[in-house]
Amino acid sequence: MRILLLVSCCLLGVASVHAEKADRNKPVYIESDTATTNEAQHVTTFTGHVVLTQGTLVIKANKLVVHQDADGFKDGVAYGDPAHFRQKRDGVNEYVNGYGQRIQYDQRQDTLQLFTHARMIRGQDDVRGDYISYDGKTEFFQVLGGGQTTSGQGRVHAVIMPKKKTGGGQAVTPGGAVNPTPSTP
Repeated sequence: MRILLLVSCCLLGVASVHAEKADRNKPVYIESDTATTNEAQHVTTFTGHVVLTQGTLVIKANKLVVHQDADGFKDGVAYGDPAHFRQKRDGVNEYVNGYGQRIQYDQRQDTLQLFTHARMIRGQDDVRGDYISYDGKTEFFQVLGGGQTTSGQGRVHAVIMPKKKTGGGQAVTPGGAVNPTPSTP
């Protein structure tokens, strides 16, 4: 049986991703060792040390497959061991990092999915599972563990740090860039 954890923005600090909105209007730059394009299918495959940059968004992978539909919307699938993304949050000096064996992004739906050994980190908050999805329109997270076992494998793991209080009593989230070493759940 799979463990299912639905996490809303108010419950989990990691859920407050709020990606830099200006990134959507910036050009996409992709570097790789090789690239192949199928014009008829509107598919380009980049392989070898792939780095995609769009504004503050950076995706690093072994392989990236990009599809484009007739309306110009794109989706991409990044593969790695693990693949990694990093993006600045809107309005604060803080980054979100995500890891997974596969990262899938759908521009039209504004959804991001992390598959197999999935992990997202924001500040000191950290969530891990077998699968993580994020809906950018509704700011809703879903985290799935794998099969339930007595060893604790296949479960969702979350670390949620308390917010620090300022002199005026307002909560402050610890900021700054995070560049952790990914680990398997």
